[in-house]
Amino acid sequence: QVQLVESGGGLVQAGGSLRLSCVASGRTFSTYAMGWFRQAPGKEREFVAAIRWSGASTYVADYADSVKGRFTISRDNAKNTVYLRMNGLKPEDTAVYYCAAHLGLSLNGQTASNPDEYDFWGQGTQVTVSS
Repeated sequence: QVQLVESGGGLVQAGGSLRLSCVASGRTFSTYAMGWFRQAPGKEREFVAAIRWSGASTYVADYADSVKGRFTISRDNAKNTVYLRMNGLKPEDTAVYYCAAHLGLSLNGQTASNPDEYDFWGQGTQVTVSS
């Protein structure tokens, strides 16, 4: 199985920044679609961002409307790592952030936000934004 380990969470003041990292096992990481989700207490798991192969054989990124312009997803295939750079953090961003991997090539702009499309999940890292 693919193992995913998140890191980089912590406590930050509103307006601050954090960079989350997710390191994946496996020799074919470059083929995985990778996603970030978050879950606050009492709420459902929410899509944040994804990076995936497009039909043109290049990576494309998807973002939830709530984080567009503030968060950036990227990947370093040589390190088997996906990142989530979070700028302009708000208290409503407080949640446990989870990294997820989709091992196929079937994700598109509509399905990338569906957690059921992902095969493996990390343990999560806590992000707390104070006001």
